[in-house]
Amino acid sequence: MSERAAPVTATEEQHDDQETTAAEDAADGSATDAEPTPVTTGAESVVRALENAGVEHAFGVQGGAIMPVYDALYDSEIQHVTMAHEQGASHAADAYGIVSGEPGICLATSGPGATNLVTGLADADMDSDPVVALTGQVPTEFVGNDAFQETDTTGVTMPVTKTNTFSSEPDRVGTDVSEAFALASEGRPGPTLVDLPKDVTNAETDREPDEPRTPDTYDVQERADPEIVAAAAERIESASRPIMLLGGGVIKGDAAEVCRAFAIEHEIPVVTTMPGTGAFPEDHELALEGAGMHGTGYANMAITHCDTMVAVGTRFDDRLTGGIETFAPDAEIIHVDIDPAEISKNIHADYPLIGDAGTVVEQLTEAVDESPQATKWRAQCQQWKSDYSMAYDTPEDEPIKPQFVVEALDEATSDRAVVTTGVGQHQMWAWQYWTYTEPRTWVSSHGLGAMGYGLPAAIGTRFAADDDQEVVCIDGDGSFLMTLQGLSVAVRENLDITVAVLNNEYIGMVRQWQDAFFDGRHSASDYGWMPEFDTLAEAFGAEGFRIDDYDEVADTIDAALAYDGPSVIDVHIDPQANVYPMVPSGGDNGQFALTEDQL
Repeated sequence: MSERAAPVTATEEQHDDQETTAAEDAADGSATDAEPTPVTTGAESVVRALENAGVEHAFGVQGGAIMPVYDALYDSEIQHVTMAHEQGASHAADAYGIVSGEPGICLATSGPGATNLVTGLADADMDSDPVVALTGQVPTEFVGNDAFQETDTTGVTMPVTKTNTFSSEPDRVGTDVSEAFALASEGRPGPTLVDLPKDVTNAETDREPDEPRTPDTYDVQERADPEIVAAAAERIESASRPIMLLGGGVIKGDAAEVCRAFAIEHEIPVVTTMPGTGAFPEDHELALEGAGMHGTGYANMAITHCDTMVAVGTRFDDRLTGGIETFAPDAEIIHVDIDPAEISKNIHADYPLIGDAGTVVEQLTEAVDESPQATKWRAQCQQWKSDYSMAYDTPEDEPIKPQFVVEALDEATSDRAVVTTGVGQHQMWAWQYWTYTEPRTWVSSHGLGAMGYGLPAAIGTRFAADDDQEVVCIDGDGSFLMTLQGLSVAVRENLDITVAVLNNEYIGMVRQWQDAFFDGRHSASDYGWMPEFDTLAEAFGAEGFRIDDYDEVADTIDAALAYDGPSVIDVHIDPQANVYPMVPSGGDNGQFALTEDQL
């Protein structure tokens, strides 16, 4: 990662003073191992709770009601990244949580600041991403009086958070934050929120916050019922057409390694959901890659014809299943999930295994004595790979195909590069044509499908990723336009990220659906007035590039990746390129379309 900006903690002159004081203290042996400065306010207790939790970065936007917390951050080692919009702060925190595995932190003031976080919180909630939101609130005496910038933040966010708290006591406020941090990552991860009235954070207190821990009433089942595990193991052993379906819970639960080992030991073909991308290496012979609406034909064929499915950490959403009645019609379903609410919610589980993904798969590993006899099945899966390959044409007399650009970016980067995306056609091409081999290298908005996610997610990713990991944002023109003010953040922080805008001057997925299902009536989907994104990038202080021809692709990508800072490539792609395979909404996964005529 490139050089980080100075934290909000102090000016250079104050840092010099602090270093001098530290040196003097060290000389007399009085302070080098001293306890932290005692807490004196509610705001300091909030920041101390974050420090105790090991928080290193936070993303937010300053404002009146949250100002006491920012004042306390001034003296903290936590690096605050000022974002250009609160939605960007929540997306950056979300991506930080995905890549690091620890909750991402976002801050906003009351009223519009808090409501601007809602899109990011809803995204984190649907994708089970660990995020902690801290929002300012008007003083408690004004709550309910329609005060300036007052909003019922806990009421607004209750449907899209795992838990939220109106913190009303200065002696309790730090512990509320600690508890929110613990709840964000324990069990099924998700976003939590603490609403912080200004009089509470301004109030005096000497109460040190408790260490992060969940309430005593919060109980998560780690191990599945042994009898059901034994029965599921017998089913796996007797299967003739087994598959493993790995969802986002495999990555959230750090269970990719044990799932990979199980699949490889028993030679079971593996399908992933979109949130589960990277849970199994896509270059492995057992990999069938992603399934669902725009999944590979061979993955969808395997789901349709399997007789046993070991599904781990998936909620079986409609973009995966298509029509419920036609999803894996011949299969007995072994469903592993830490959240009991997901069991048989959408797809009936014949073997419900409630518990931590890694722990339960380890239980299955111990219980399965013999591998299923599935040689013919594996050969059939390989045949489907050949029959429904993801090949595409690149006629020289037509504009650049987006698939070619994605593959070129993949070729130019390491296996550990992290990809973020917005939402739309570009998201699907980035998913289909990049080969993912590691978990936490695919960062996207799945359940909510939030356009504008890509750039702020790349910012959060850059702070969470290792220094030697490239961060590439593959975006669409419509999606990029929604949050491109984040370029100012990337430039200010000198973040080494590369943005490739697949520019077709449409809201491409809408245009594709209008062509297929609305007689080609392009109502409000034609974006022919798009700016020149390379020029716009340079106006922000980033490096801008443009690609119009195939022979420009490789050299331009190399130059953009080599630039030490934020770069934007405006790639003018074929405006009529579509995403296939495609299963129409509610359709049969086994009846996917490879062209518009088949829809």
